Amino acid sequence: MVAERFQKSRHMSRRSLVKITLGTAAACVCALLLGCTSKPAKAAEKPAAVPVVAPPVPPPEKLPAVMLGIDVLEADGFKAIAGKKIGLLTHPAGVNRRGETTVSVLRRAPQSKLVALFAPEHGFDGQIKAGDNFGDTIHAATGLPVYSLHGANRKPTAKQLKGLDALVIDLQDIGARSYTFNVVMRYAMNACFEQGVEVIVLDRPNPLGGLKVDGPPLDIANSSGVGAYPHMPYVHGLTIGEIALMAKHGSVPLTALPASSPLALKEAVRTKGRLTVIPMRGWNRAMRWPETGLKWMTTSPNIPSFEAVIGYAMVGLGAQNSGWKWGIGREFPFRGISYPKKTPDEIIKAMDEWKISGISFVKRNALDREGKPAAGVYVEVTDWDRWNPTELSFYMHKQAAKWSRLNPFAVLTTDEARSFKIHVGSTAWFDALKREGARIDPAAFLKKWNDQAKVYREQTKKFWLYP
Repeated sequence: MVAERFQKSRHMSRRSLVKITLGTAAACVCALLLGCTSKPAKAAEKPAAVPVVAPPVPPPEKLPAVMLGIDVLEADGFKAIAGKKIGLLTHPAGVNRRGETTVSVLRRAPQSKLVALFAPEHGFDGQIKAGDNFGDTIHAATGLPVYSLHGANRKPTAKQLKGLDALVIDLQDIGARSYTFNVVMRYAMNACFEQGVEVIVLDRPNPLGGLKVDGPPLDIANSSGVGAYPHMPYVHGLTIGEIALMAKHGSVPLTALPASSPLALKEAVRTKGRLTVIPMRGWNRAMRWPETGLKWMTTSPNIPSFEAVIGYAMVGLGAQNSGWKWGIGREFPFRGISYPKKTPDEIIKAMDEWKISGISFVKRNALDREGKPAAGVYVEVTDWDRWNPTELSFYMHKQAAKWSRLNPFAVLTTDEARSFKIHVGSTAWFDALKREGARIDPAAFLKKWNDQAKVYREQTKKFWLYP
C-alpha cells in the first residue's frame, strides 16, 4: 500500500503541481493584505498539556538466584571457550537457569564452535535404562555426532577427541558416589589429559547440599565404573566441579589398578592436564535443591525428582543384592521399600525397632506396573539435621539376613559379590555380613564411617569453591 501511494505521487501531472503552487502564492498575498488592515488577533490560549504516558515497563524476568556454571560462562561473554573448537559431554539435565539446553547456549557463543557431543549412561536423551549399553548416534536437532560413553568405550577415544581444543562437561550429579556421572567425568578427564585437550567443567549444585558427608569410604580395590574416587564416602558433599578439582589436584593415585583400566592415569599426565572449572554464583553449602529455586530436570529414568535423589542416597545400597526392592509399584522411586512376602505393617514394625534417627516409615498406596492398586512403605525424612543418609541401608542388610533362612550375602555369586562391594565400597562390611549375617552390628561400622567422613570432609575443604 505504501509503495502504491508512492507510485501515484510520482505520476502527478505538472498541471496539478502548477495549480498547487499558484494557489499557495495567492493565499500568501491575501494573508499579507489582511495583516496590514486588521487589528492583531488575541493570542489563542495554549491547549492543556496532554500528559505523556510512558509505555509499560515489562516486569523483570524472575530467575533463580543461583547462576549455574553455564549461566556464568555466558554472562562472562564465553571467554573460557573463545577461539576454540569444543565438544560437550552432557544430558537432558544440562540446562541453564532459564531451562535452555547447554547445547543451544553453546551454539550461540560467537567465537567458538561446537563440533561434537558425548553421552553418559542413560544416553543423550536420558531415556536408556540403567546399565544398558548404546551406540553412537546423530543429534537430530544439530546434525552433530553423539559419541556414546556407555557402549564400546567408557572414555572418549583419541579419534573422538581429535581436532578438539576443549571438552566442556555439564552434568548434574546427585551427591552419591555410585551415580555414574561423576565417574564418566573422570574417564573423560583422563582421556583429555592424555590427548592434550583442555577440560572445562560447568559447575552445578549438589542437590543434597555441601554439608552432608556420610557412609562407607571407597576401598581402592573396589574402584570401578560406579566408584572412581578412593576414600570417598558414599554421600560426598561436593559439587561436580569440586570433584573435578580433586581429581586433578588431590585424589589418591589409582596405582593399584592395571594400566588397561580406564581409571588408570600416569601422574605426569595428570599434572600436565589442563582443567578449568566455571563456578556457580549464589550457591552455598547449606543449600539443598529446593533452596536454589531451580527446576529439577530428570537426571535418569528413576531420578525424576529431588525426593528420588534423597531416596537414592538412603535406600539404594540397602536394595543392593539383598532381596529388598525400592519403590511402591511404579511410584515413589527409591522412597518406597518392600521385601518379598512381608506386608507393609510387618516391614514398619521390624524397621521401627532399629530406631534409625531422622526418618519414619508410613504405609502408602500406589499403582503397580499393571495399573492395579498396591501398598508399600514410604520412608520420610523427619529431621534433616539428625538424618544420616546411608544409615537405613545397613539396617536393611541386617534385616534381610534376619528374615532369610540362609544368609543372602553368603550365597552371592562372584559377580554378585563384586557388584555389592563396588557399590557399597567397603569389603570389610561385606565380609562381616557373610560371616555374621543377622548378628552383625551396623552401629559399630556406622560410627567408624562417620569418623572417617569427618576426616574426609576436612581433607577436601581445599577443593571447596563455596562457603
